Amino acid sequence: MDAAVYEQMRAVEETHWWFRARRSILRVLVRKAEPPPQARLLEVGCGTGGNLPLLKEFGAVSALEPNSEARRYIAEHRRVRVDEGRLPDAVPYPPGSFDLVCAFDVIEHLDDPIGSLTALGRLLGPDGRLVATVPALPWMWSEHDVRHHHKRRYTRRSLTAHLEAAGFAVGYMSYFNTLLLPAAVLQRTAKKLLGLRADDDAMPPLWLNSALAWLFEREAPWLERRRLPIGLSLAVVALPRGSTSLAVGNGRSRVDQA
Repeated sequence: MDAAVYEQMRAVEETHWWFRARRSILRVLVRKAEPPPQARLLEVGCGTGGNLPLLKEFGAVSALEPNSEARRYIAEHRRVRVDEGRLPDAVPYPPGSFDLVCAFDVIEHLDDPIGSLTALGRLLGPDGRLVATVPALPWMWSEHDVRHHHKRRYTRRSLTAHLEAAGFAVGYMSYFNTLLLPAAVLQRTAKKLLGLRADDDAMPPLWLNSALAWLFEREAPWLERRRLPIGLSLAVVALPRGSTSLAVGNGRSRVDQA
């Protein structure tokens, strides 16, 4: 991503409705992965580290980030080990180093998603899990994706294909950011028709920011129990194929059929 995007992320990720509410979703996903007590966790592509305090609730956290300014900010403010690295070939950890690897809105940026997912799989211990989110629905492609240097938006089918090609089985997969999908469709359609380039990441007025956060967060309890059929994002908990345990979330013992 551009340096300006990192700087804007750092400035708003504690208070912006999307970051705030998404952390509620991420907490659900990590719980579904059922990390062991005092788990070893890694967040790859951690940006300026807004998710790291959440992950520290579950164990010892390491972070991987290619951007030097973002690493400097994390070192000064997050008290988390952050390493320089880049997927798929510049990953500075030995095989089996982690119980949980998290890639939150990372895979869509990568030129080699299958090779990168394969590299992440090597980092997992015998019962390790990958927890990932990606932007969904290719027909929602917009200037926002261009600005954030996305290579693709995913469907359930395409994300499952990439995971399986990398040696994973899907334990849980669901769309999310569903309730705001109609508003996003209208907004992006209007921008295309009118040729507008307004900044989707800008902080909205306080009342609107609070309302959007409240609405988005309503999805977290739903995802605790079931899946959502469509949404602006996809979430997945995946297991290396051949894992000794296929249980994911609520004690289920079958692999999800995506």
